[in-house]
Amino acid sequence: MTPNILMIVTSNSRMGETGNPTGLWAEELAAPYYALVDAGAKVTLASTAGGPAPVDPGSIKPKGENDPVVERFLEDTVLQALVADTSKASDFDGAQFDAVFFPGGHGTMWDLPVDAGVTAAVERAFAANKLIASVCHGAAGLVTAKRPDGRPIVQDLRVNAFTNAEEVAVGLENVVPFMLETRLRELGGQFEGAANWQAFAIHDGPLITGQNPQSSHLVAELLLKALGTDSNA
Repeated sequence: MTPNILMIVTSNSRMGETGNPTGLWAEELAAPYYALVDAGAKVTLASTAGGPAPVDPGSIKPKGENDPVVERFLEDTVLQALVADTSKASDFDGAQFDAVFFPGGHGTMWDLPVDAGVTAAVERAFAANKLIASVCHGAAGLVTAKRPDGRPIVQDLRVNAFTNAEEVAVGLENVVPFMLETRLRELGGQFEGAANWQAFAIHDGPLITGQNPQSSHLVAELLLKALGTDSNA
């Protein structure tokens, strides 16, 4: 069977009250997207608001200077068209997919936690024993979702995301609405992290979570393994 993945990205293009631009992080969309589709998966791209999904300008260098996966994204008219006209997350039932996947980017911190469509997608996927994956700040999509018994999705599960140390390193600890590592710990998640900017990801139960842009492909590989799909197919 062809794995069917719902990938939800941010619609938020501004970093809180600073007004500075943000959005989704290009590598955190491109690396898992291509790993999944190259392995034969079907990926449906959605966002909190629908329509064009903002890409953080800081995640894209001039053409020819990016990592190969970002260069591929910049040349890919099909994926560019999908990003320019996303569906709304609330239009989908997470239980109807094999996995729900959240790429990161600082934009996620403002809209994923408060979007009812995101929360519903995660809760329905969890209740249906489907996989839920995130990269970096994409784990913001997990913080308001609850299990059928009312407990937080992440409670008692090993989990990872952009760490407090990394947030401090980029100087945004006083800009983001909350520290993601701290919130996951407060919700009962068993947070594990690696050194700054090291590729690191965890699979525990239904959750597959990765730390930073460098972890994007690793999260996709763990997801493909969990789906029983050969990433080299």
